[in-house]
Amino acid sequence: MSTNAYLYSEWKKECIIIDPGADDAELIQHMNIKNLRPRGIIFTHGHIDHISAATELRRYFEKMDIRVPVAVHEADATYLGRAALRLHRKSLAKVATGSGDYYERAIAELPKPDILMRAGDHPFGSNLVVIHTPGHTPGSICLYSESQELLFSGDTLFFEGIGDSGLTAKEKLSLIESVRSRLFILPHSTRVFPGHGPFTTLEREIMHNPHFN
Repeated sequence: MSTNAYLYSEWKKECIIIDPGADDAELIQHMNIKNLRPRGIIFTHGHIDHISAATELRRYFEKMDIRVPVAVHEADATYLGRAALRLHRKSLAKVATGSGDYYERAIAELPKPDILMRAGDHPFGSNLVVIHTPGHTPGSICLYSESQELLFSGDTLFFEGIGDSGLTAKEKLSLIESVRSRLFILPHSTRVFPGHGPFTTLEREIMHNPHFN
């Protein structure tokens, strides 16, 4: 589903994995090349195309005696663990994808959340702050670094778009309000790294995103 995963590091030998939707081997290769080990995994929300590689990543590092906890906003906790199987199958039925077998295997063994995040948290001792942006899902979040002026926006804000696919009118209004009131108040020079598509800036989205202009 062409999801963007990110390796974020403000340490010499550790990183945080954000939204590992697939390709666990490629993520591991990047970490090994840079000699990084994960402090943990953060999901910007609970949809399967953002979380399905977490189990294999955890297994790989467990063999090295490295425990990799996963963090999700408390409102999206229902997307994790075996109880989420029916929820994800229902979501996948709405999406045209050639990766059905991959996701079916992944959702059979989803990890339970180790950390339930709230707005204002700094997960895994990082300088990233959690911004709760409900709309795409009830527990959608963005991760903001004030010092580096960067934002991981998940499926809340895209390059000239938002994550409104399949939403009800009420959910879409909630998403638009989240962006207006919680993201567009940040410095306009902030770089935005979304869950899908190319990176952008808040300034560009304020000026050119058709959902807000």
